[in-house]
Amino acid sequence: MAATSFQLNTGKAIPALGLGTWQSKPGEVKSAVSYALQNGYTLVDCAYCYGNEAEVGEGLAEAFAAGVRRDDVFVMTKAWASYNTRIEQCLDKSLRALGVDYVDMYLIHWPLLLNPNGNDDKFPTLPDGSRDIIRDWKHTEAWKQMEALLATGKVRGIGVSNYSKNYLEELLASCTVVPAVNQIENHPSLPQQEIVDLCRAQNIHVVAYSPLGSTGSPLFSAAPVVAIAEKRGVSAATVLLSYHVARGSTVLAKSVTPARISTNAVIVKLDDEDMAQLRAYSDDLTAKGELKRYVYPPFGIDFGFPDKS
Repeated sequence: MAATSFQLNTGKAIPALGLGTWQSKPGEVKSAVSYALQNGYTLVDCAYCYGNEAEVGEGLAEAFAAGVRRDDVFVMTKAWASYNTRIEQCLDKSLRALGVDYVDMYLIHWPLLLNPNGNDDKFPTLPDGSRDIIRDWKHTEAWKQMEALLATGKVRGIGVSNYSKNYLEELLASCTVVPAVNQIENHPSLPQQEIVDLCRAQNIHVVAYSPLGSTGSPLFSAAPVVAIAEKRGVSAATVLLSYHVARGSTVLAKSVTPARISTNAVIVKLDDEDMAQLRAYSDDLTAKGELKRYVYPPFGIDFGFPDKS
């Protein structure tokens, strides 16, 4: 049987599967969150930047009213890049929108600073249309604020998102509290093995987003994925979600359709042979320089990812 949760360096457990809410359309998020929590999910991932936390909060409230206990739900959200000099302010906005007193995990969304005094709350731009970024800011400054949140009772754990090996090593060299989580894009077409290995060595839990790639992703027709799906009698999506749990990572599955939310919850145990096939696929793409990253906002910054550097 596949793992249902993993132990964090905080001593708390994090579910192996969560519901993602990125790019979920208005009017759909509330019912998706409510349905998921009433049908086996115990982790909801959100972010200030997604612009739908109020609706996520409505879904949480509906699930709680239906008998789901707040203590049984792991809520994870993120401080947006225009708030990295005022982390607690962003957290307070998220708490109000979500309708909760605390979040179980709070993350730095990206390690950069968009101008907090710019022309937009989330995506300030310069006159030429490019992102308005404060270039001399140090991402380690945001982490000091994150550490201070632990004494407020508003967060149960803190972590990072979209941190490369380089950025994570810089953070580890100066932090007092080791991040509990690093949430990254992850799938067989982007294994990010160097980050996964560092996180394992430092007892930082990996949370995988975009586990299926994207719409029309070639992952669904990749030979090892198809072969394992046929062998296991499951869908390609089930194989791709189960891949992360077999690696010891939490995986976020995004859907607003009840039937898909339910099928995404089916995680099967992949054996060593299955994982060897998927690793060989990843290694081949790495060797050919054909790794595929689907999520990379146009910040114009080198975040230290080998496939983008």
